Amino acid sequence: MALPNAITAKLEAVKAEYRVAPHNIDAEQALLGALLVNNDAYYRVSDFLLSEHFMEDAHQQIFTVAASLIKSGKLATPITMKTYLGDADFGGQTVIQYLARLAADATTVINAAEYGRTIYDLAIRRRLIAIGEELVNGAYEAPVEQAPRDQIEETERRLYELAEAGKYDGGFQKFSDALTAAVDMAAKAYQRDGKLSGIATGLSDLDAKMGGLQSSDLIILAGRPAMGKTSLVTNIAFNVAKAYRGEKHQDGTIRTVNGGIVGFFSLEMSAEQLATRIIAEQSGVASYKIRRGDIRPEDFYKITDAAREMQTIPFYIDQTGGISIAQLAARARRLKRQKGLDVLIIDYLQLLSGSGKRSDNRVQEMTEITTGLKALAKELAVPVIALSQLSRQVENRDDKRPQLSDLRESGSIEQDADVVMFVFREEYYVGNKKPREGTEEFFAWEAEMQRVHGKAEVIIGKQRHGPTGTVELQFDANITRFSDLAQEDRLPDRM
Repeated sequence: MALPNAITAKLEAVKAEYRVAPHNIDAEQALLGALLVNNDAYYRVSDFLLSEHFMEDAHQQIFTVAASLIKSGKLATPITMKTYLGDADFGGQTVIQYLARLAADATTVINAAEYGRTIYDLAIRRRLIAIGEELVNGAYEAPVEQAPRDQIEETERRLYELAEAGKYDGGFQKFSDALTAAVDMAAKAYQRDGKLSGIATGLSDLDAKMGGLQSSDLIILAGRPAMGKTSLVTNIAFNVAKAYRGEKHQDGTIRTVNGGIVGFFSLEMSAEQLATRIIAEQSGVASYKIRRGDIRPEDFYKITDAAREMQTIPFYIDQTGGISIAQLAARARRLKRQKGLDVLIIDYLQLLSGSGKRSDNRVQEMTEITTGLKALAKELAVPVIALSQLSRQVENRDDKRPQLSDLRESGSIEQDADVVMFVFREEYYVGNKKPREGTEEFFAWEAEMQRVHGKAEVIIGKQRHGPTGTVELQFDANITRFSDLAQEDRLPDRM
């Protein structure tokens, strides 16, 4: 006779309540026994195993004491460890009795690493259970002011940390393995457009100076307002996404061969404004005309053709304003896991906040942000481009070209960044000095405007793995497009 549903449910709840978390006491005892017999066993597990990974409190104590003795150059045996474990009770046995039993039952030290991995994996499973329980309890008991999104992002962060922690393949590697990785990088560079070690920006002079966007780099792109920071970074983002080409491998994963998948955090502009800029750049129709609807039929066809092409590229935009560095990192991890990610862009740095409440010490908060972005670049193994404002002291100099000292809260930004670039357009400053027409000053100003018209400079002020210097680019303000500047030595021969 079947039990009523209510009783069945109650029995299942009781069963779940008394479920024992995954563990393997035999593996713990075998590893500790091997360690007591031969202290070299410790070095087979020391780079990934901690005392907290053991299920039994007694085993945690034994491993902690043994590790301390071995690391200090002393011998860890039942005799030497007895002093440090005191009168602890080990299931009705004294300390010396239990340690002697572990040593007597010990198997070969060769299996120590396998026992360690078993203990470690089970500890990770227990942490997964704990995260799941906290997620359920938090959802039941969440305070009114806490948004569900906050709990999701916190759980995602903890799961990602656990995923990264659940590896025991670090430590030293053979130099031959490093050589293989270097050759693979060279092979990938050979396959890429421009034969670059990094991802091509689509601007050949800039790529020649930087070797492309390098994996794990934090790249700061700074400039005063109206210099074209956002325009340049959207140009680069579109060029990277447009060049994307993936290759499916036997394990089913798709790996990037050329270009890349782009994630763009637009903290200032909306996604529509960003799309309008890119449509203007690609169609050649001025963005102000698109916004006002002042377009001809042929312009409309150019816009629709550009939009159709843009729909197929791997370009993802997050337009949420006022997010913290922790939220940004959680969303970037999610994008990489779900869609893939090769380049991450943040527009712009000063609109991010730290993990806690708004700090009175903005420099300290900026340090947390830049350190977090650099760690994220390494964690995701992608270049991170972050836009940054410059202080007003630039305007007080005759030469308006920015310097590293002009960065706002420059200490942390300059220190954490692998590359710092500045966008500078002399045309903007010259244009603001227009004198009265018809005067001698006007004709001199006009000549100066012709010299600087449509030209921009990208000043590389810092680069860890390459030269600094200036790259000249062409800039079309109407469609906010940066392109390579046609130099005299590149022009075709005149007849």
